[in-house]
Amino acid sequence: MTHRKDNLANFQSPRFSHNSPLSRYSSLIKMPDLSHYVYGGLSAMTAEVVTFPIDTAKTRLQLQGQDTEQRFARLRYRGMGHCIARVIREEGAAALYRGLSSALVRQAVYGTLKFGLYYSAKEALPTPSTKRTGCALNLGCAVWAGCVSSAIATPTDVIKVRMQSNTTQGVERGLLHVGRDIVTREGVRGLWRGVFPTAQRAALVAGVQLPVYDFIKAEFLGSSASNDLLLGSDVLIHSVASMIAGFSAAMASNPCDVVRTRLMAQRKYLKVSVSELPNSRVLYRSAGHCALHTVRTEGLSALYKGFVPSFARMGPWNVIFFVVYEKFKSK
Repeated sequence: MTHRKDNLANFQSPRFSHNSPLSRYSSLIKMPDLSHYVYGGLSAMTAEVVTFPIDTAKTRLQLQGQDTEQRFARLRYRGMGHCIARVIREEGAAALYRGLSSALVRQAVYGTLKFGLYYSAKEALPTPSTKRTGCALNLGCAVWAGCVSSAIATPTDVIKVRMQSNTTQGVERGLLHVGRDIVTREGVRGLWRGVFPTAQRAALVAGVQLPVYDFIKAEFLGSSASNDLLLGSDVLIHSVASMIAGFSAAMASNPCDVVRTRLMAQRKYLKVSVSELPNSRVLYRSAGHCALHTVRTEGLSALYKGFVPSFARMGPWNVIFFVVYEKFKSK
């Protein structure tokens, strides 16, 4: 009887055996690493909350001075500081955060996909043989990730711009009411108004920001002189690299940013002809038409309206994002 109990105790079912086929196959199955997606989304949302008032000032500066829109024809703001002060004085401090809900949804989609796709694509590609090849692969991955993620998230961007510029009914009620108003009056296509310059801008931002950040960080970390200058601080190195990446991205993307903001803010009604539009004198037909009309009527410098708040936001945004992102990665 004791011998039989010993045999039962030592008996191991094939179902749970470490040498069973099921056990061998389960060891080969690996869950995909989603940390880049999660960390990217959370970091982007954190940075968005802190810098959103600057984004509101940028949007309003980019819209003013148009002869196509009666309400935007007058230059009401002299710069970023004057814009923020005047908005607080005339509309209240809460107006600076109008559209934040849509911006957070946008970053949850756009930020998560952009940084997740970028780093996933880098990991999926073979290790580059030269430094130049590695830079080219980084650029390709960044542009691809930026275009795909921004196109998917365009509706949230349109709603954000409409709420910031106060050009859509239901602004005070939130993003769902604004989205419903757009679909009712402009159709589903209205949610994707400006998708092409949005994708172009995202490609430029991602194509410049991420590779420049990776390159500058690698140069600092690989140089003993730079490490000594920055006192060996990882946070300081990430911050300097982020600021340089932000300035480069702002310079490259500002013209596309002006065009997409003006397209998104302008309503294209389903059942109203151009001559009957309540606020618009000229309806932008495309991104190219918007850019040409802007340069012809306001000069080439108009494509860089809002550059100061764009960089003022992009610099801190990048610093906050990458510092938070690196902290998540280190855990």
